[in-house]
Amino acid sequence: MRKLLVIGIGAGNPDHMTVQAISGLNRADVLFIPDKGAGKTDLAELRREICDRFVTNPKSRRVEFDVPVRAEPAPSYRSTVDDWHEAIAAIYEGLIRDEIAEDGCGAFLIWGDPSLYDSALRILERVRLRGNIAFELEVIPGITAIQALAASHKMALNRIGDSILITTGRRLTEEGLAGNAGSTVVMLDGKCAFNKLDDRDVVIHWGAYLGTPDEIILSGLLGDVGAEIEKVREEARRDKGWIMDTYLLRKPGEPQGD
Repeated sequence: MRKLLVIGIGAGNPDHMTVQAISGLNRADVLFIPDKGAGKTDLAELRREICDRFVTNPKSRRVEFDVPVRAEPAPSYRSTVDDWHEAIAAIYEGLIRDEIAEDGCGAFLIWGDPSLYDSALRILERVRLRGNIAFELEVIPGITAIQALAASHKMALNRIGDSILITTGRRLTEEGLAGNAGSTVVMLDGKCAFNKLDDRDVVIHWGAYLGTPDEIILSGLLGDVGAEIEKVREEARRDKGWIMDTYLLRKPGEPQGD
C-alpha cells in the first residue's frame, strides 16, 4: 500500500526541522512541493532549500504542483473553502495515483504543524473517502508559528492559572476578545482585526516571517503600536508580495487568582 507522510517543517526557518521530520523526508520516494503562484515563490523556494539541506536519499525526487487560488467568500466562507478543498483534493488524488508506486512513499511538506490551521489532513481525508485510491497516513509534528512567536518575544504563552484561546482574524472581527481567555493568539488575519478592538489598553505581541532572516516583531499597547504594526505589515507585504504573521493579545498585568 502507498504510504503518505505529512511533515511539519516549522515556521520558515530550516533550523526548525526536527530529527523526525528529517528522517521522514529521507524515507520518502517523492516530495511534493506546492506552488502558490508568482507572488509566493519564496514559500516554494524555502521548501526547496529545506530539501537541499536535509535530503540525502539518492532515490528521492521532487514533484511540484500548482495550488488553485481560493475564491472570495460567496455565497459563504464555508462553502467557498469547501469548493477550494475539493479542487485541491482532486490534485492530491492525481499526485498520489500518478507519482507514488503501489509500495512507495510520498511526503507533503507543511508549514508549521499539520494539526494547526492547515487543511492538508482534511483534504487527504476527502481523498480517502472518495475510495479511488488507498494509502496509509503518518503525521510528523512541527514547530508552529505560535511557538516561534513566543520564542522571538521571549515570553510564555500562558500566564499562571490562565487560559489561551487560538482563533482567526475573521473570528476576532466578528466576536471580539473572549471574556474567558487570558491570552488570545490570532492567526490568518489579513485585515489587522486587532485595530477594530475597542479596548486600546490590550497588549499585543506581533510577528511576521517568524524565525526567518526577514523576521519583524513589535509589541506594546494596542493604542500605542496598533497603527504602526498595520503600517509595517503593509510595507512588508508590498515589498515581498506576501506576508505570514501572527500575534498574541492579552490585558496587561497578571490574572487574579481565587
